[in-house]
Amino acid sequence: MGLSPVRNWPPIWPFLIWLAAFYATWLTLVTMGGYWPTVIAHWPIALTMSLGSYVAGSTPMGGGTVAFPVLVLMFDLPGSLGRNFGLAIQSIGMTSASIYILSTHSPVDWRLLRPALLGALVGTPLGAAFVAPYVPDLWIKLIFGVIWASFGILHLVKLRELTSNQGNDTHASPYDFSIGTAIGLTGGVVASITGVGIDMMIYAALVLLYRADLKTAIPTSVILMAFASLVGIGTNFALSKVRPDIYAIDPQVFFNWLAAAPIVALGAPFGAIVVNLISRTPTLIVVSLLCIGQFVWTLIHEQVTGLALIGSLVGVLLFNAMFHGLYHLGKGESPFVIGDTVELANDEADR
Repeated sequence: MGLSPVRNWPPIWPFLIWLAAFYATWLTLVTMGGYWPTVIAHWPIALTMSLGSYVAGSTPMGGGTVAFPVLVLMFDLPGSLGRNFGLAIQSIGMTSASIYILSTHSPVDWRLLRPALLGALVGTPLGAAFVAPYVPDLWIKLIFGVIWASFGILHLVKLRELTSNQGNDTHASPYDFSIGTAIGLTGGVVASITGVGIDMMIYAALVLLYRADLKTAIPTSVILMAFASLVGIGTNFALSKVRPDIYAIDPQVFFNWLAAAPIVALGAPFGAIVVNLISRTPTLIVVSLLCIGQFVWTLIHEQVTGLALIGSLVGVLLFNAMFHGLYHLGKGESPFVIGDTVELANDEADR
């Protein structure tokens, strides 16, 4: 009887070094600063983010997708606090997941990710400085609700097709750089307002436009959201030191971060691991229903009526119309994305 072949596991030492460095820093901060009572007092958000971090690592939806509605709707805190906490906690959780993804050489679509990172480096600070502080609190909640309700509807309608995408289209389209940069710029502004969104945008482009496998689309979206979160919370912190009257960060952001950070540092990578071992369908269905539910909850909780209600519903319709358009472009009904495929068809016609 022959010996079973030894599986060649990818090296994860960069991830282990990151974890050791993070937990050493966190323990030093909490102990030297006397923050243990604060950490214990904020256990509800730590418990919440055990789910949020799993969502962040296993879906194209950042941990802020859970943190924002919990803080803003359940605890009735300002939308700006939910946004800043989402960026701060994703800076740990999704960075941790990203380091794991890169350490294990998980497939990542760099053709869109590189220009998207560049766009986010510009769009996120611009949004944080010139847009986010001037968006009314109710608008922050409604923008968040509209974006994620639309995303939830997309998955419930197209889930079977999205989960059946296999392999990856490797052609180099002349539109890749423009599409990636546009995602980074616009998504960075959206993330500066709600704390999430840029991950959804690159994910939608990959699965609808490029027909990418979810095993590639999700890790790519995680890395982009991690980067935007780092840029976003770093920009907000710097701005708060220059103009605290406009850009002040609520102290509760830091207190909640202290409690939740050690949870998400492992929770998000755990989600990235589990999603490769089990079917994504149940997780995506549950999260999609939660996205739609939080939108309905926002409308009821904030007593949204009149033009605000009409605008929110129209926003959901417009987002889904955009998703529908991307879906049909990805099916090859337009030469916009299929670059090399069009050339191949022309070559065959010449023969």
